[in-house]
Amino acid sequence: MRRPVAFRLHAAAAAMALAAATGVVLSMPQAAAATGGATGYATQNGGTTGGAGGQTVRATTGTQIHAALCGRASSSTPITIQVEGTVNHANTAKVSGTSCSTAAGVIELKQISNVTIVGVGAGAVFDQLGIHIRESRNIIIQNVTVRNVKKSGSPISNGGDAIGMESNVRNVWVDHVTLEASGGESEGYDGLFDMKDNTQYVTLSYSVLRNSGRGGLVGSSETELSNGFITYHHNLYENIDSRAPLLRGGIAHMYDNHYLRINESGINSRAGARAKVDNNYFEDSKDVLGTFYTDAAGYWQVGGNVFDNVTWSARGTDNNPAGPNPQSNTTVAIPYAFTLDPATCVPDVVSRTAGAGKGLQVSNGSCSPQTPTPTPTATSTTPTPTPTATTPAPTTPTPGPTQPGGTNLSIGAGSDGSSKADGTSYGNVRDANLSTYWSPAGTTGSVSIKWGSATTVSSLAIRETAGATGAIGSWRVLNGDTGAVLKSGSGAGVITIPRTALTKLTFEIVSSTGTPRIAEFETYAG
Repeated sequence: MRRPVAFRLHAAAAAMALAAATGVVLSMPQAAAATGGATGYATQNGGTTGGAGGQTVRATTGTQIHAALCGRASSSTPITIQVEGTVNHANTAKVSGTSCSTAAGVIELKQISNVTIVGVGAGAVFDQLGIHIRESRNIIIQNVTVRNVKKSGSPISNGGDAIGMESNVRNVWVDHVTLEASGGESEGYDGLFDMKDNTQYVTLSYSVLRNSGRGGLVGSSETELSNGFITYHHNLYENIDSRAPLLRGGIAHMYDNHYLRINESGINSRAGARAKVDNNYFEDSKDVLGTFYTDAAGYWQVGGNVFDNVTWSARGTDNNPAGPNPQSNTTVAIPYAFTLDPATCVPDVVSRTAGAGKGLQVSNGSCSPQTPTPTPTATSTTPTPTPTATTPAPTTPTPGPTQPGGTNLSIGAGSDGSSKADGTSYGNVRDANLSTYWSPAGTTGSVSIKWGSATTVSSLAIRETAGATGAIGSWRVLNGDTGAVLKSGSGAGVITIPRTALTKLTFEIVSSTGTPRIAEFETYAG
């Protein structure tokens, strides 16, 4: 019999309360920032290096973290912030400056880039205080513990997410962290690791997520499908009710994770999402893979997994478990190199490497923990809360890898659209020539790829000409046969959509700066 999460977590909550009251902090090994470099999808789209090459500062409070961000020459000046001690509401105040946008009661990484936050020394604990990443790119978070972040009750922080990302976030690597709660939504908690509103190219590696009603999600609703390209590897999901993770649209790769006591549902692939699930160890759990609580189907490719004492519910209208004999129902091409540990050794190697305070050890692909060579960092200084009054140089997130997998279906197809600017052609977007382009007659308009018979499409790539990069603002992707909106977002790049069979696919520019120039409108079946 499964007990309510509040009962399951009573002992853990009591122990954490005692530690907080006595000021006890567990000893953790010294760690260098970004040891070994990013992995997974965080290596794509230009890569993720965080604050490499910039100044290194030391912080013991949330206010000092904010001061370090606000004291940079610009919002994109690289910085590594080494954190030691307990960060909480009492020591996290808003700091103002032209290179930051912070708030009290939350670690706010907003409208910035090129930042590393790493726990060092005796360890870094963010107690009841979440880390919020918004409109930012190239962020690394390593070797920290985030615990008991609430969305209701007192105190509240970050909507109840331990780490939350939203609004055009690109290239985040979260590594060797411990994310913990002490219950579910009824106890005031939300997700441990959430991504929404156009967040892409994220890796969660060698981390522990435990004692929560919700592990995390990708996409906030069945129609919010702008997120994807997420890697989860060598993580421990322990005593999680559901969302391990919940995927709405997009592509995710899960490999060499240990799922222990998943109480209701695990990897929940919905609304056209595609999950590649390799060499994971599922233990003492229920419904660890499938589409749950919706009739909006998702997909998966499985291989090398171990299912140890896993139970499966019956299929129904809103319930499609992958088991009891999980089989692939899609294929997913992975663009980066990775080495798989055999699933049989995953519980052991993950227990020795995952989470904060493990010395940033990683597996060598043969089930043996290794300490990679540290990335050099600059001399440490202590930040002051007085920012420099300089003008920031904000960065614009760039979606999409350089090339989706498969054949470009636009070549040999037809095309049409709204009124075009003089001297341009609809055909220029499907001629595989980046020097030719189509432009609308104004700042908005639409262009379509069309086929003589129904063609299945799951992604598209919108490529701007040199000299016009960044002109495209907000857009919509439409099913040209029905007029249905398949996706909306902003900025050119690779766009994943629900896998759809159609004869016409339309890209509609809703806003732009200057004159947009689309060199190529590529389409792929995935």
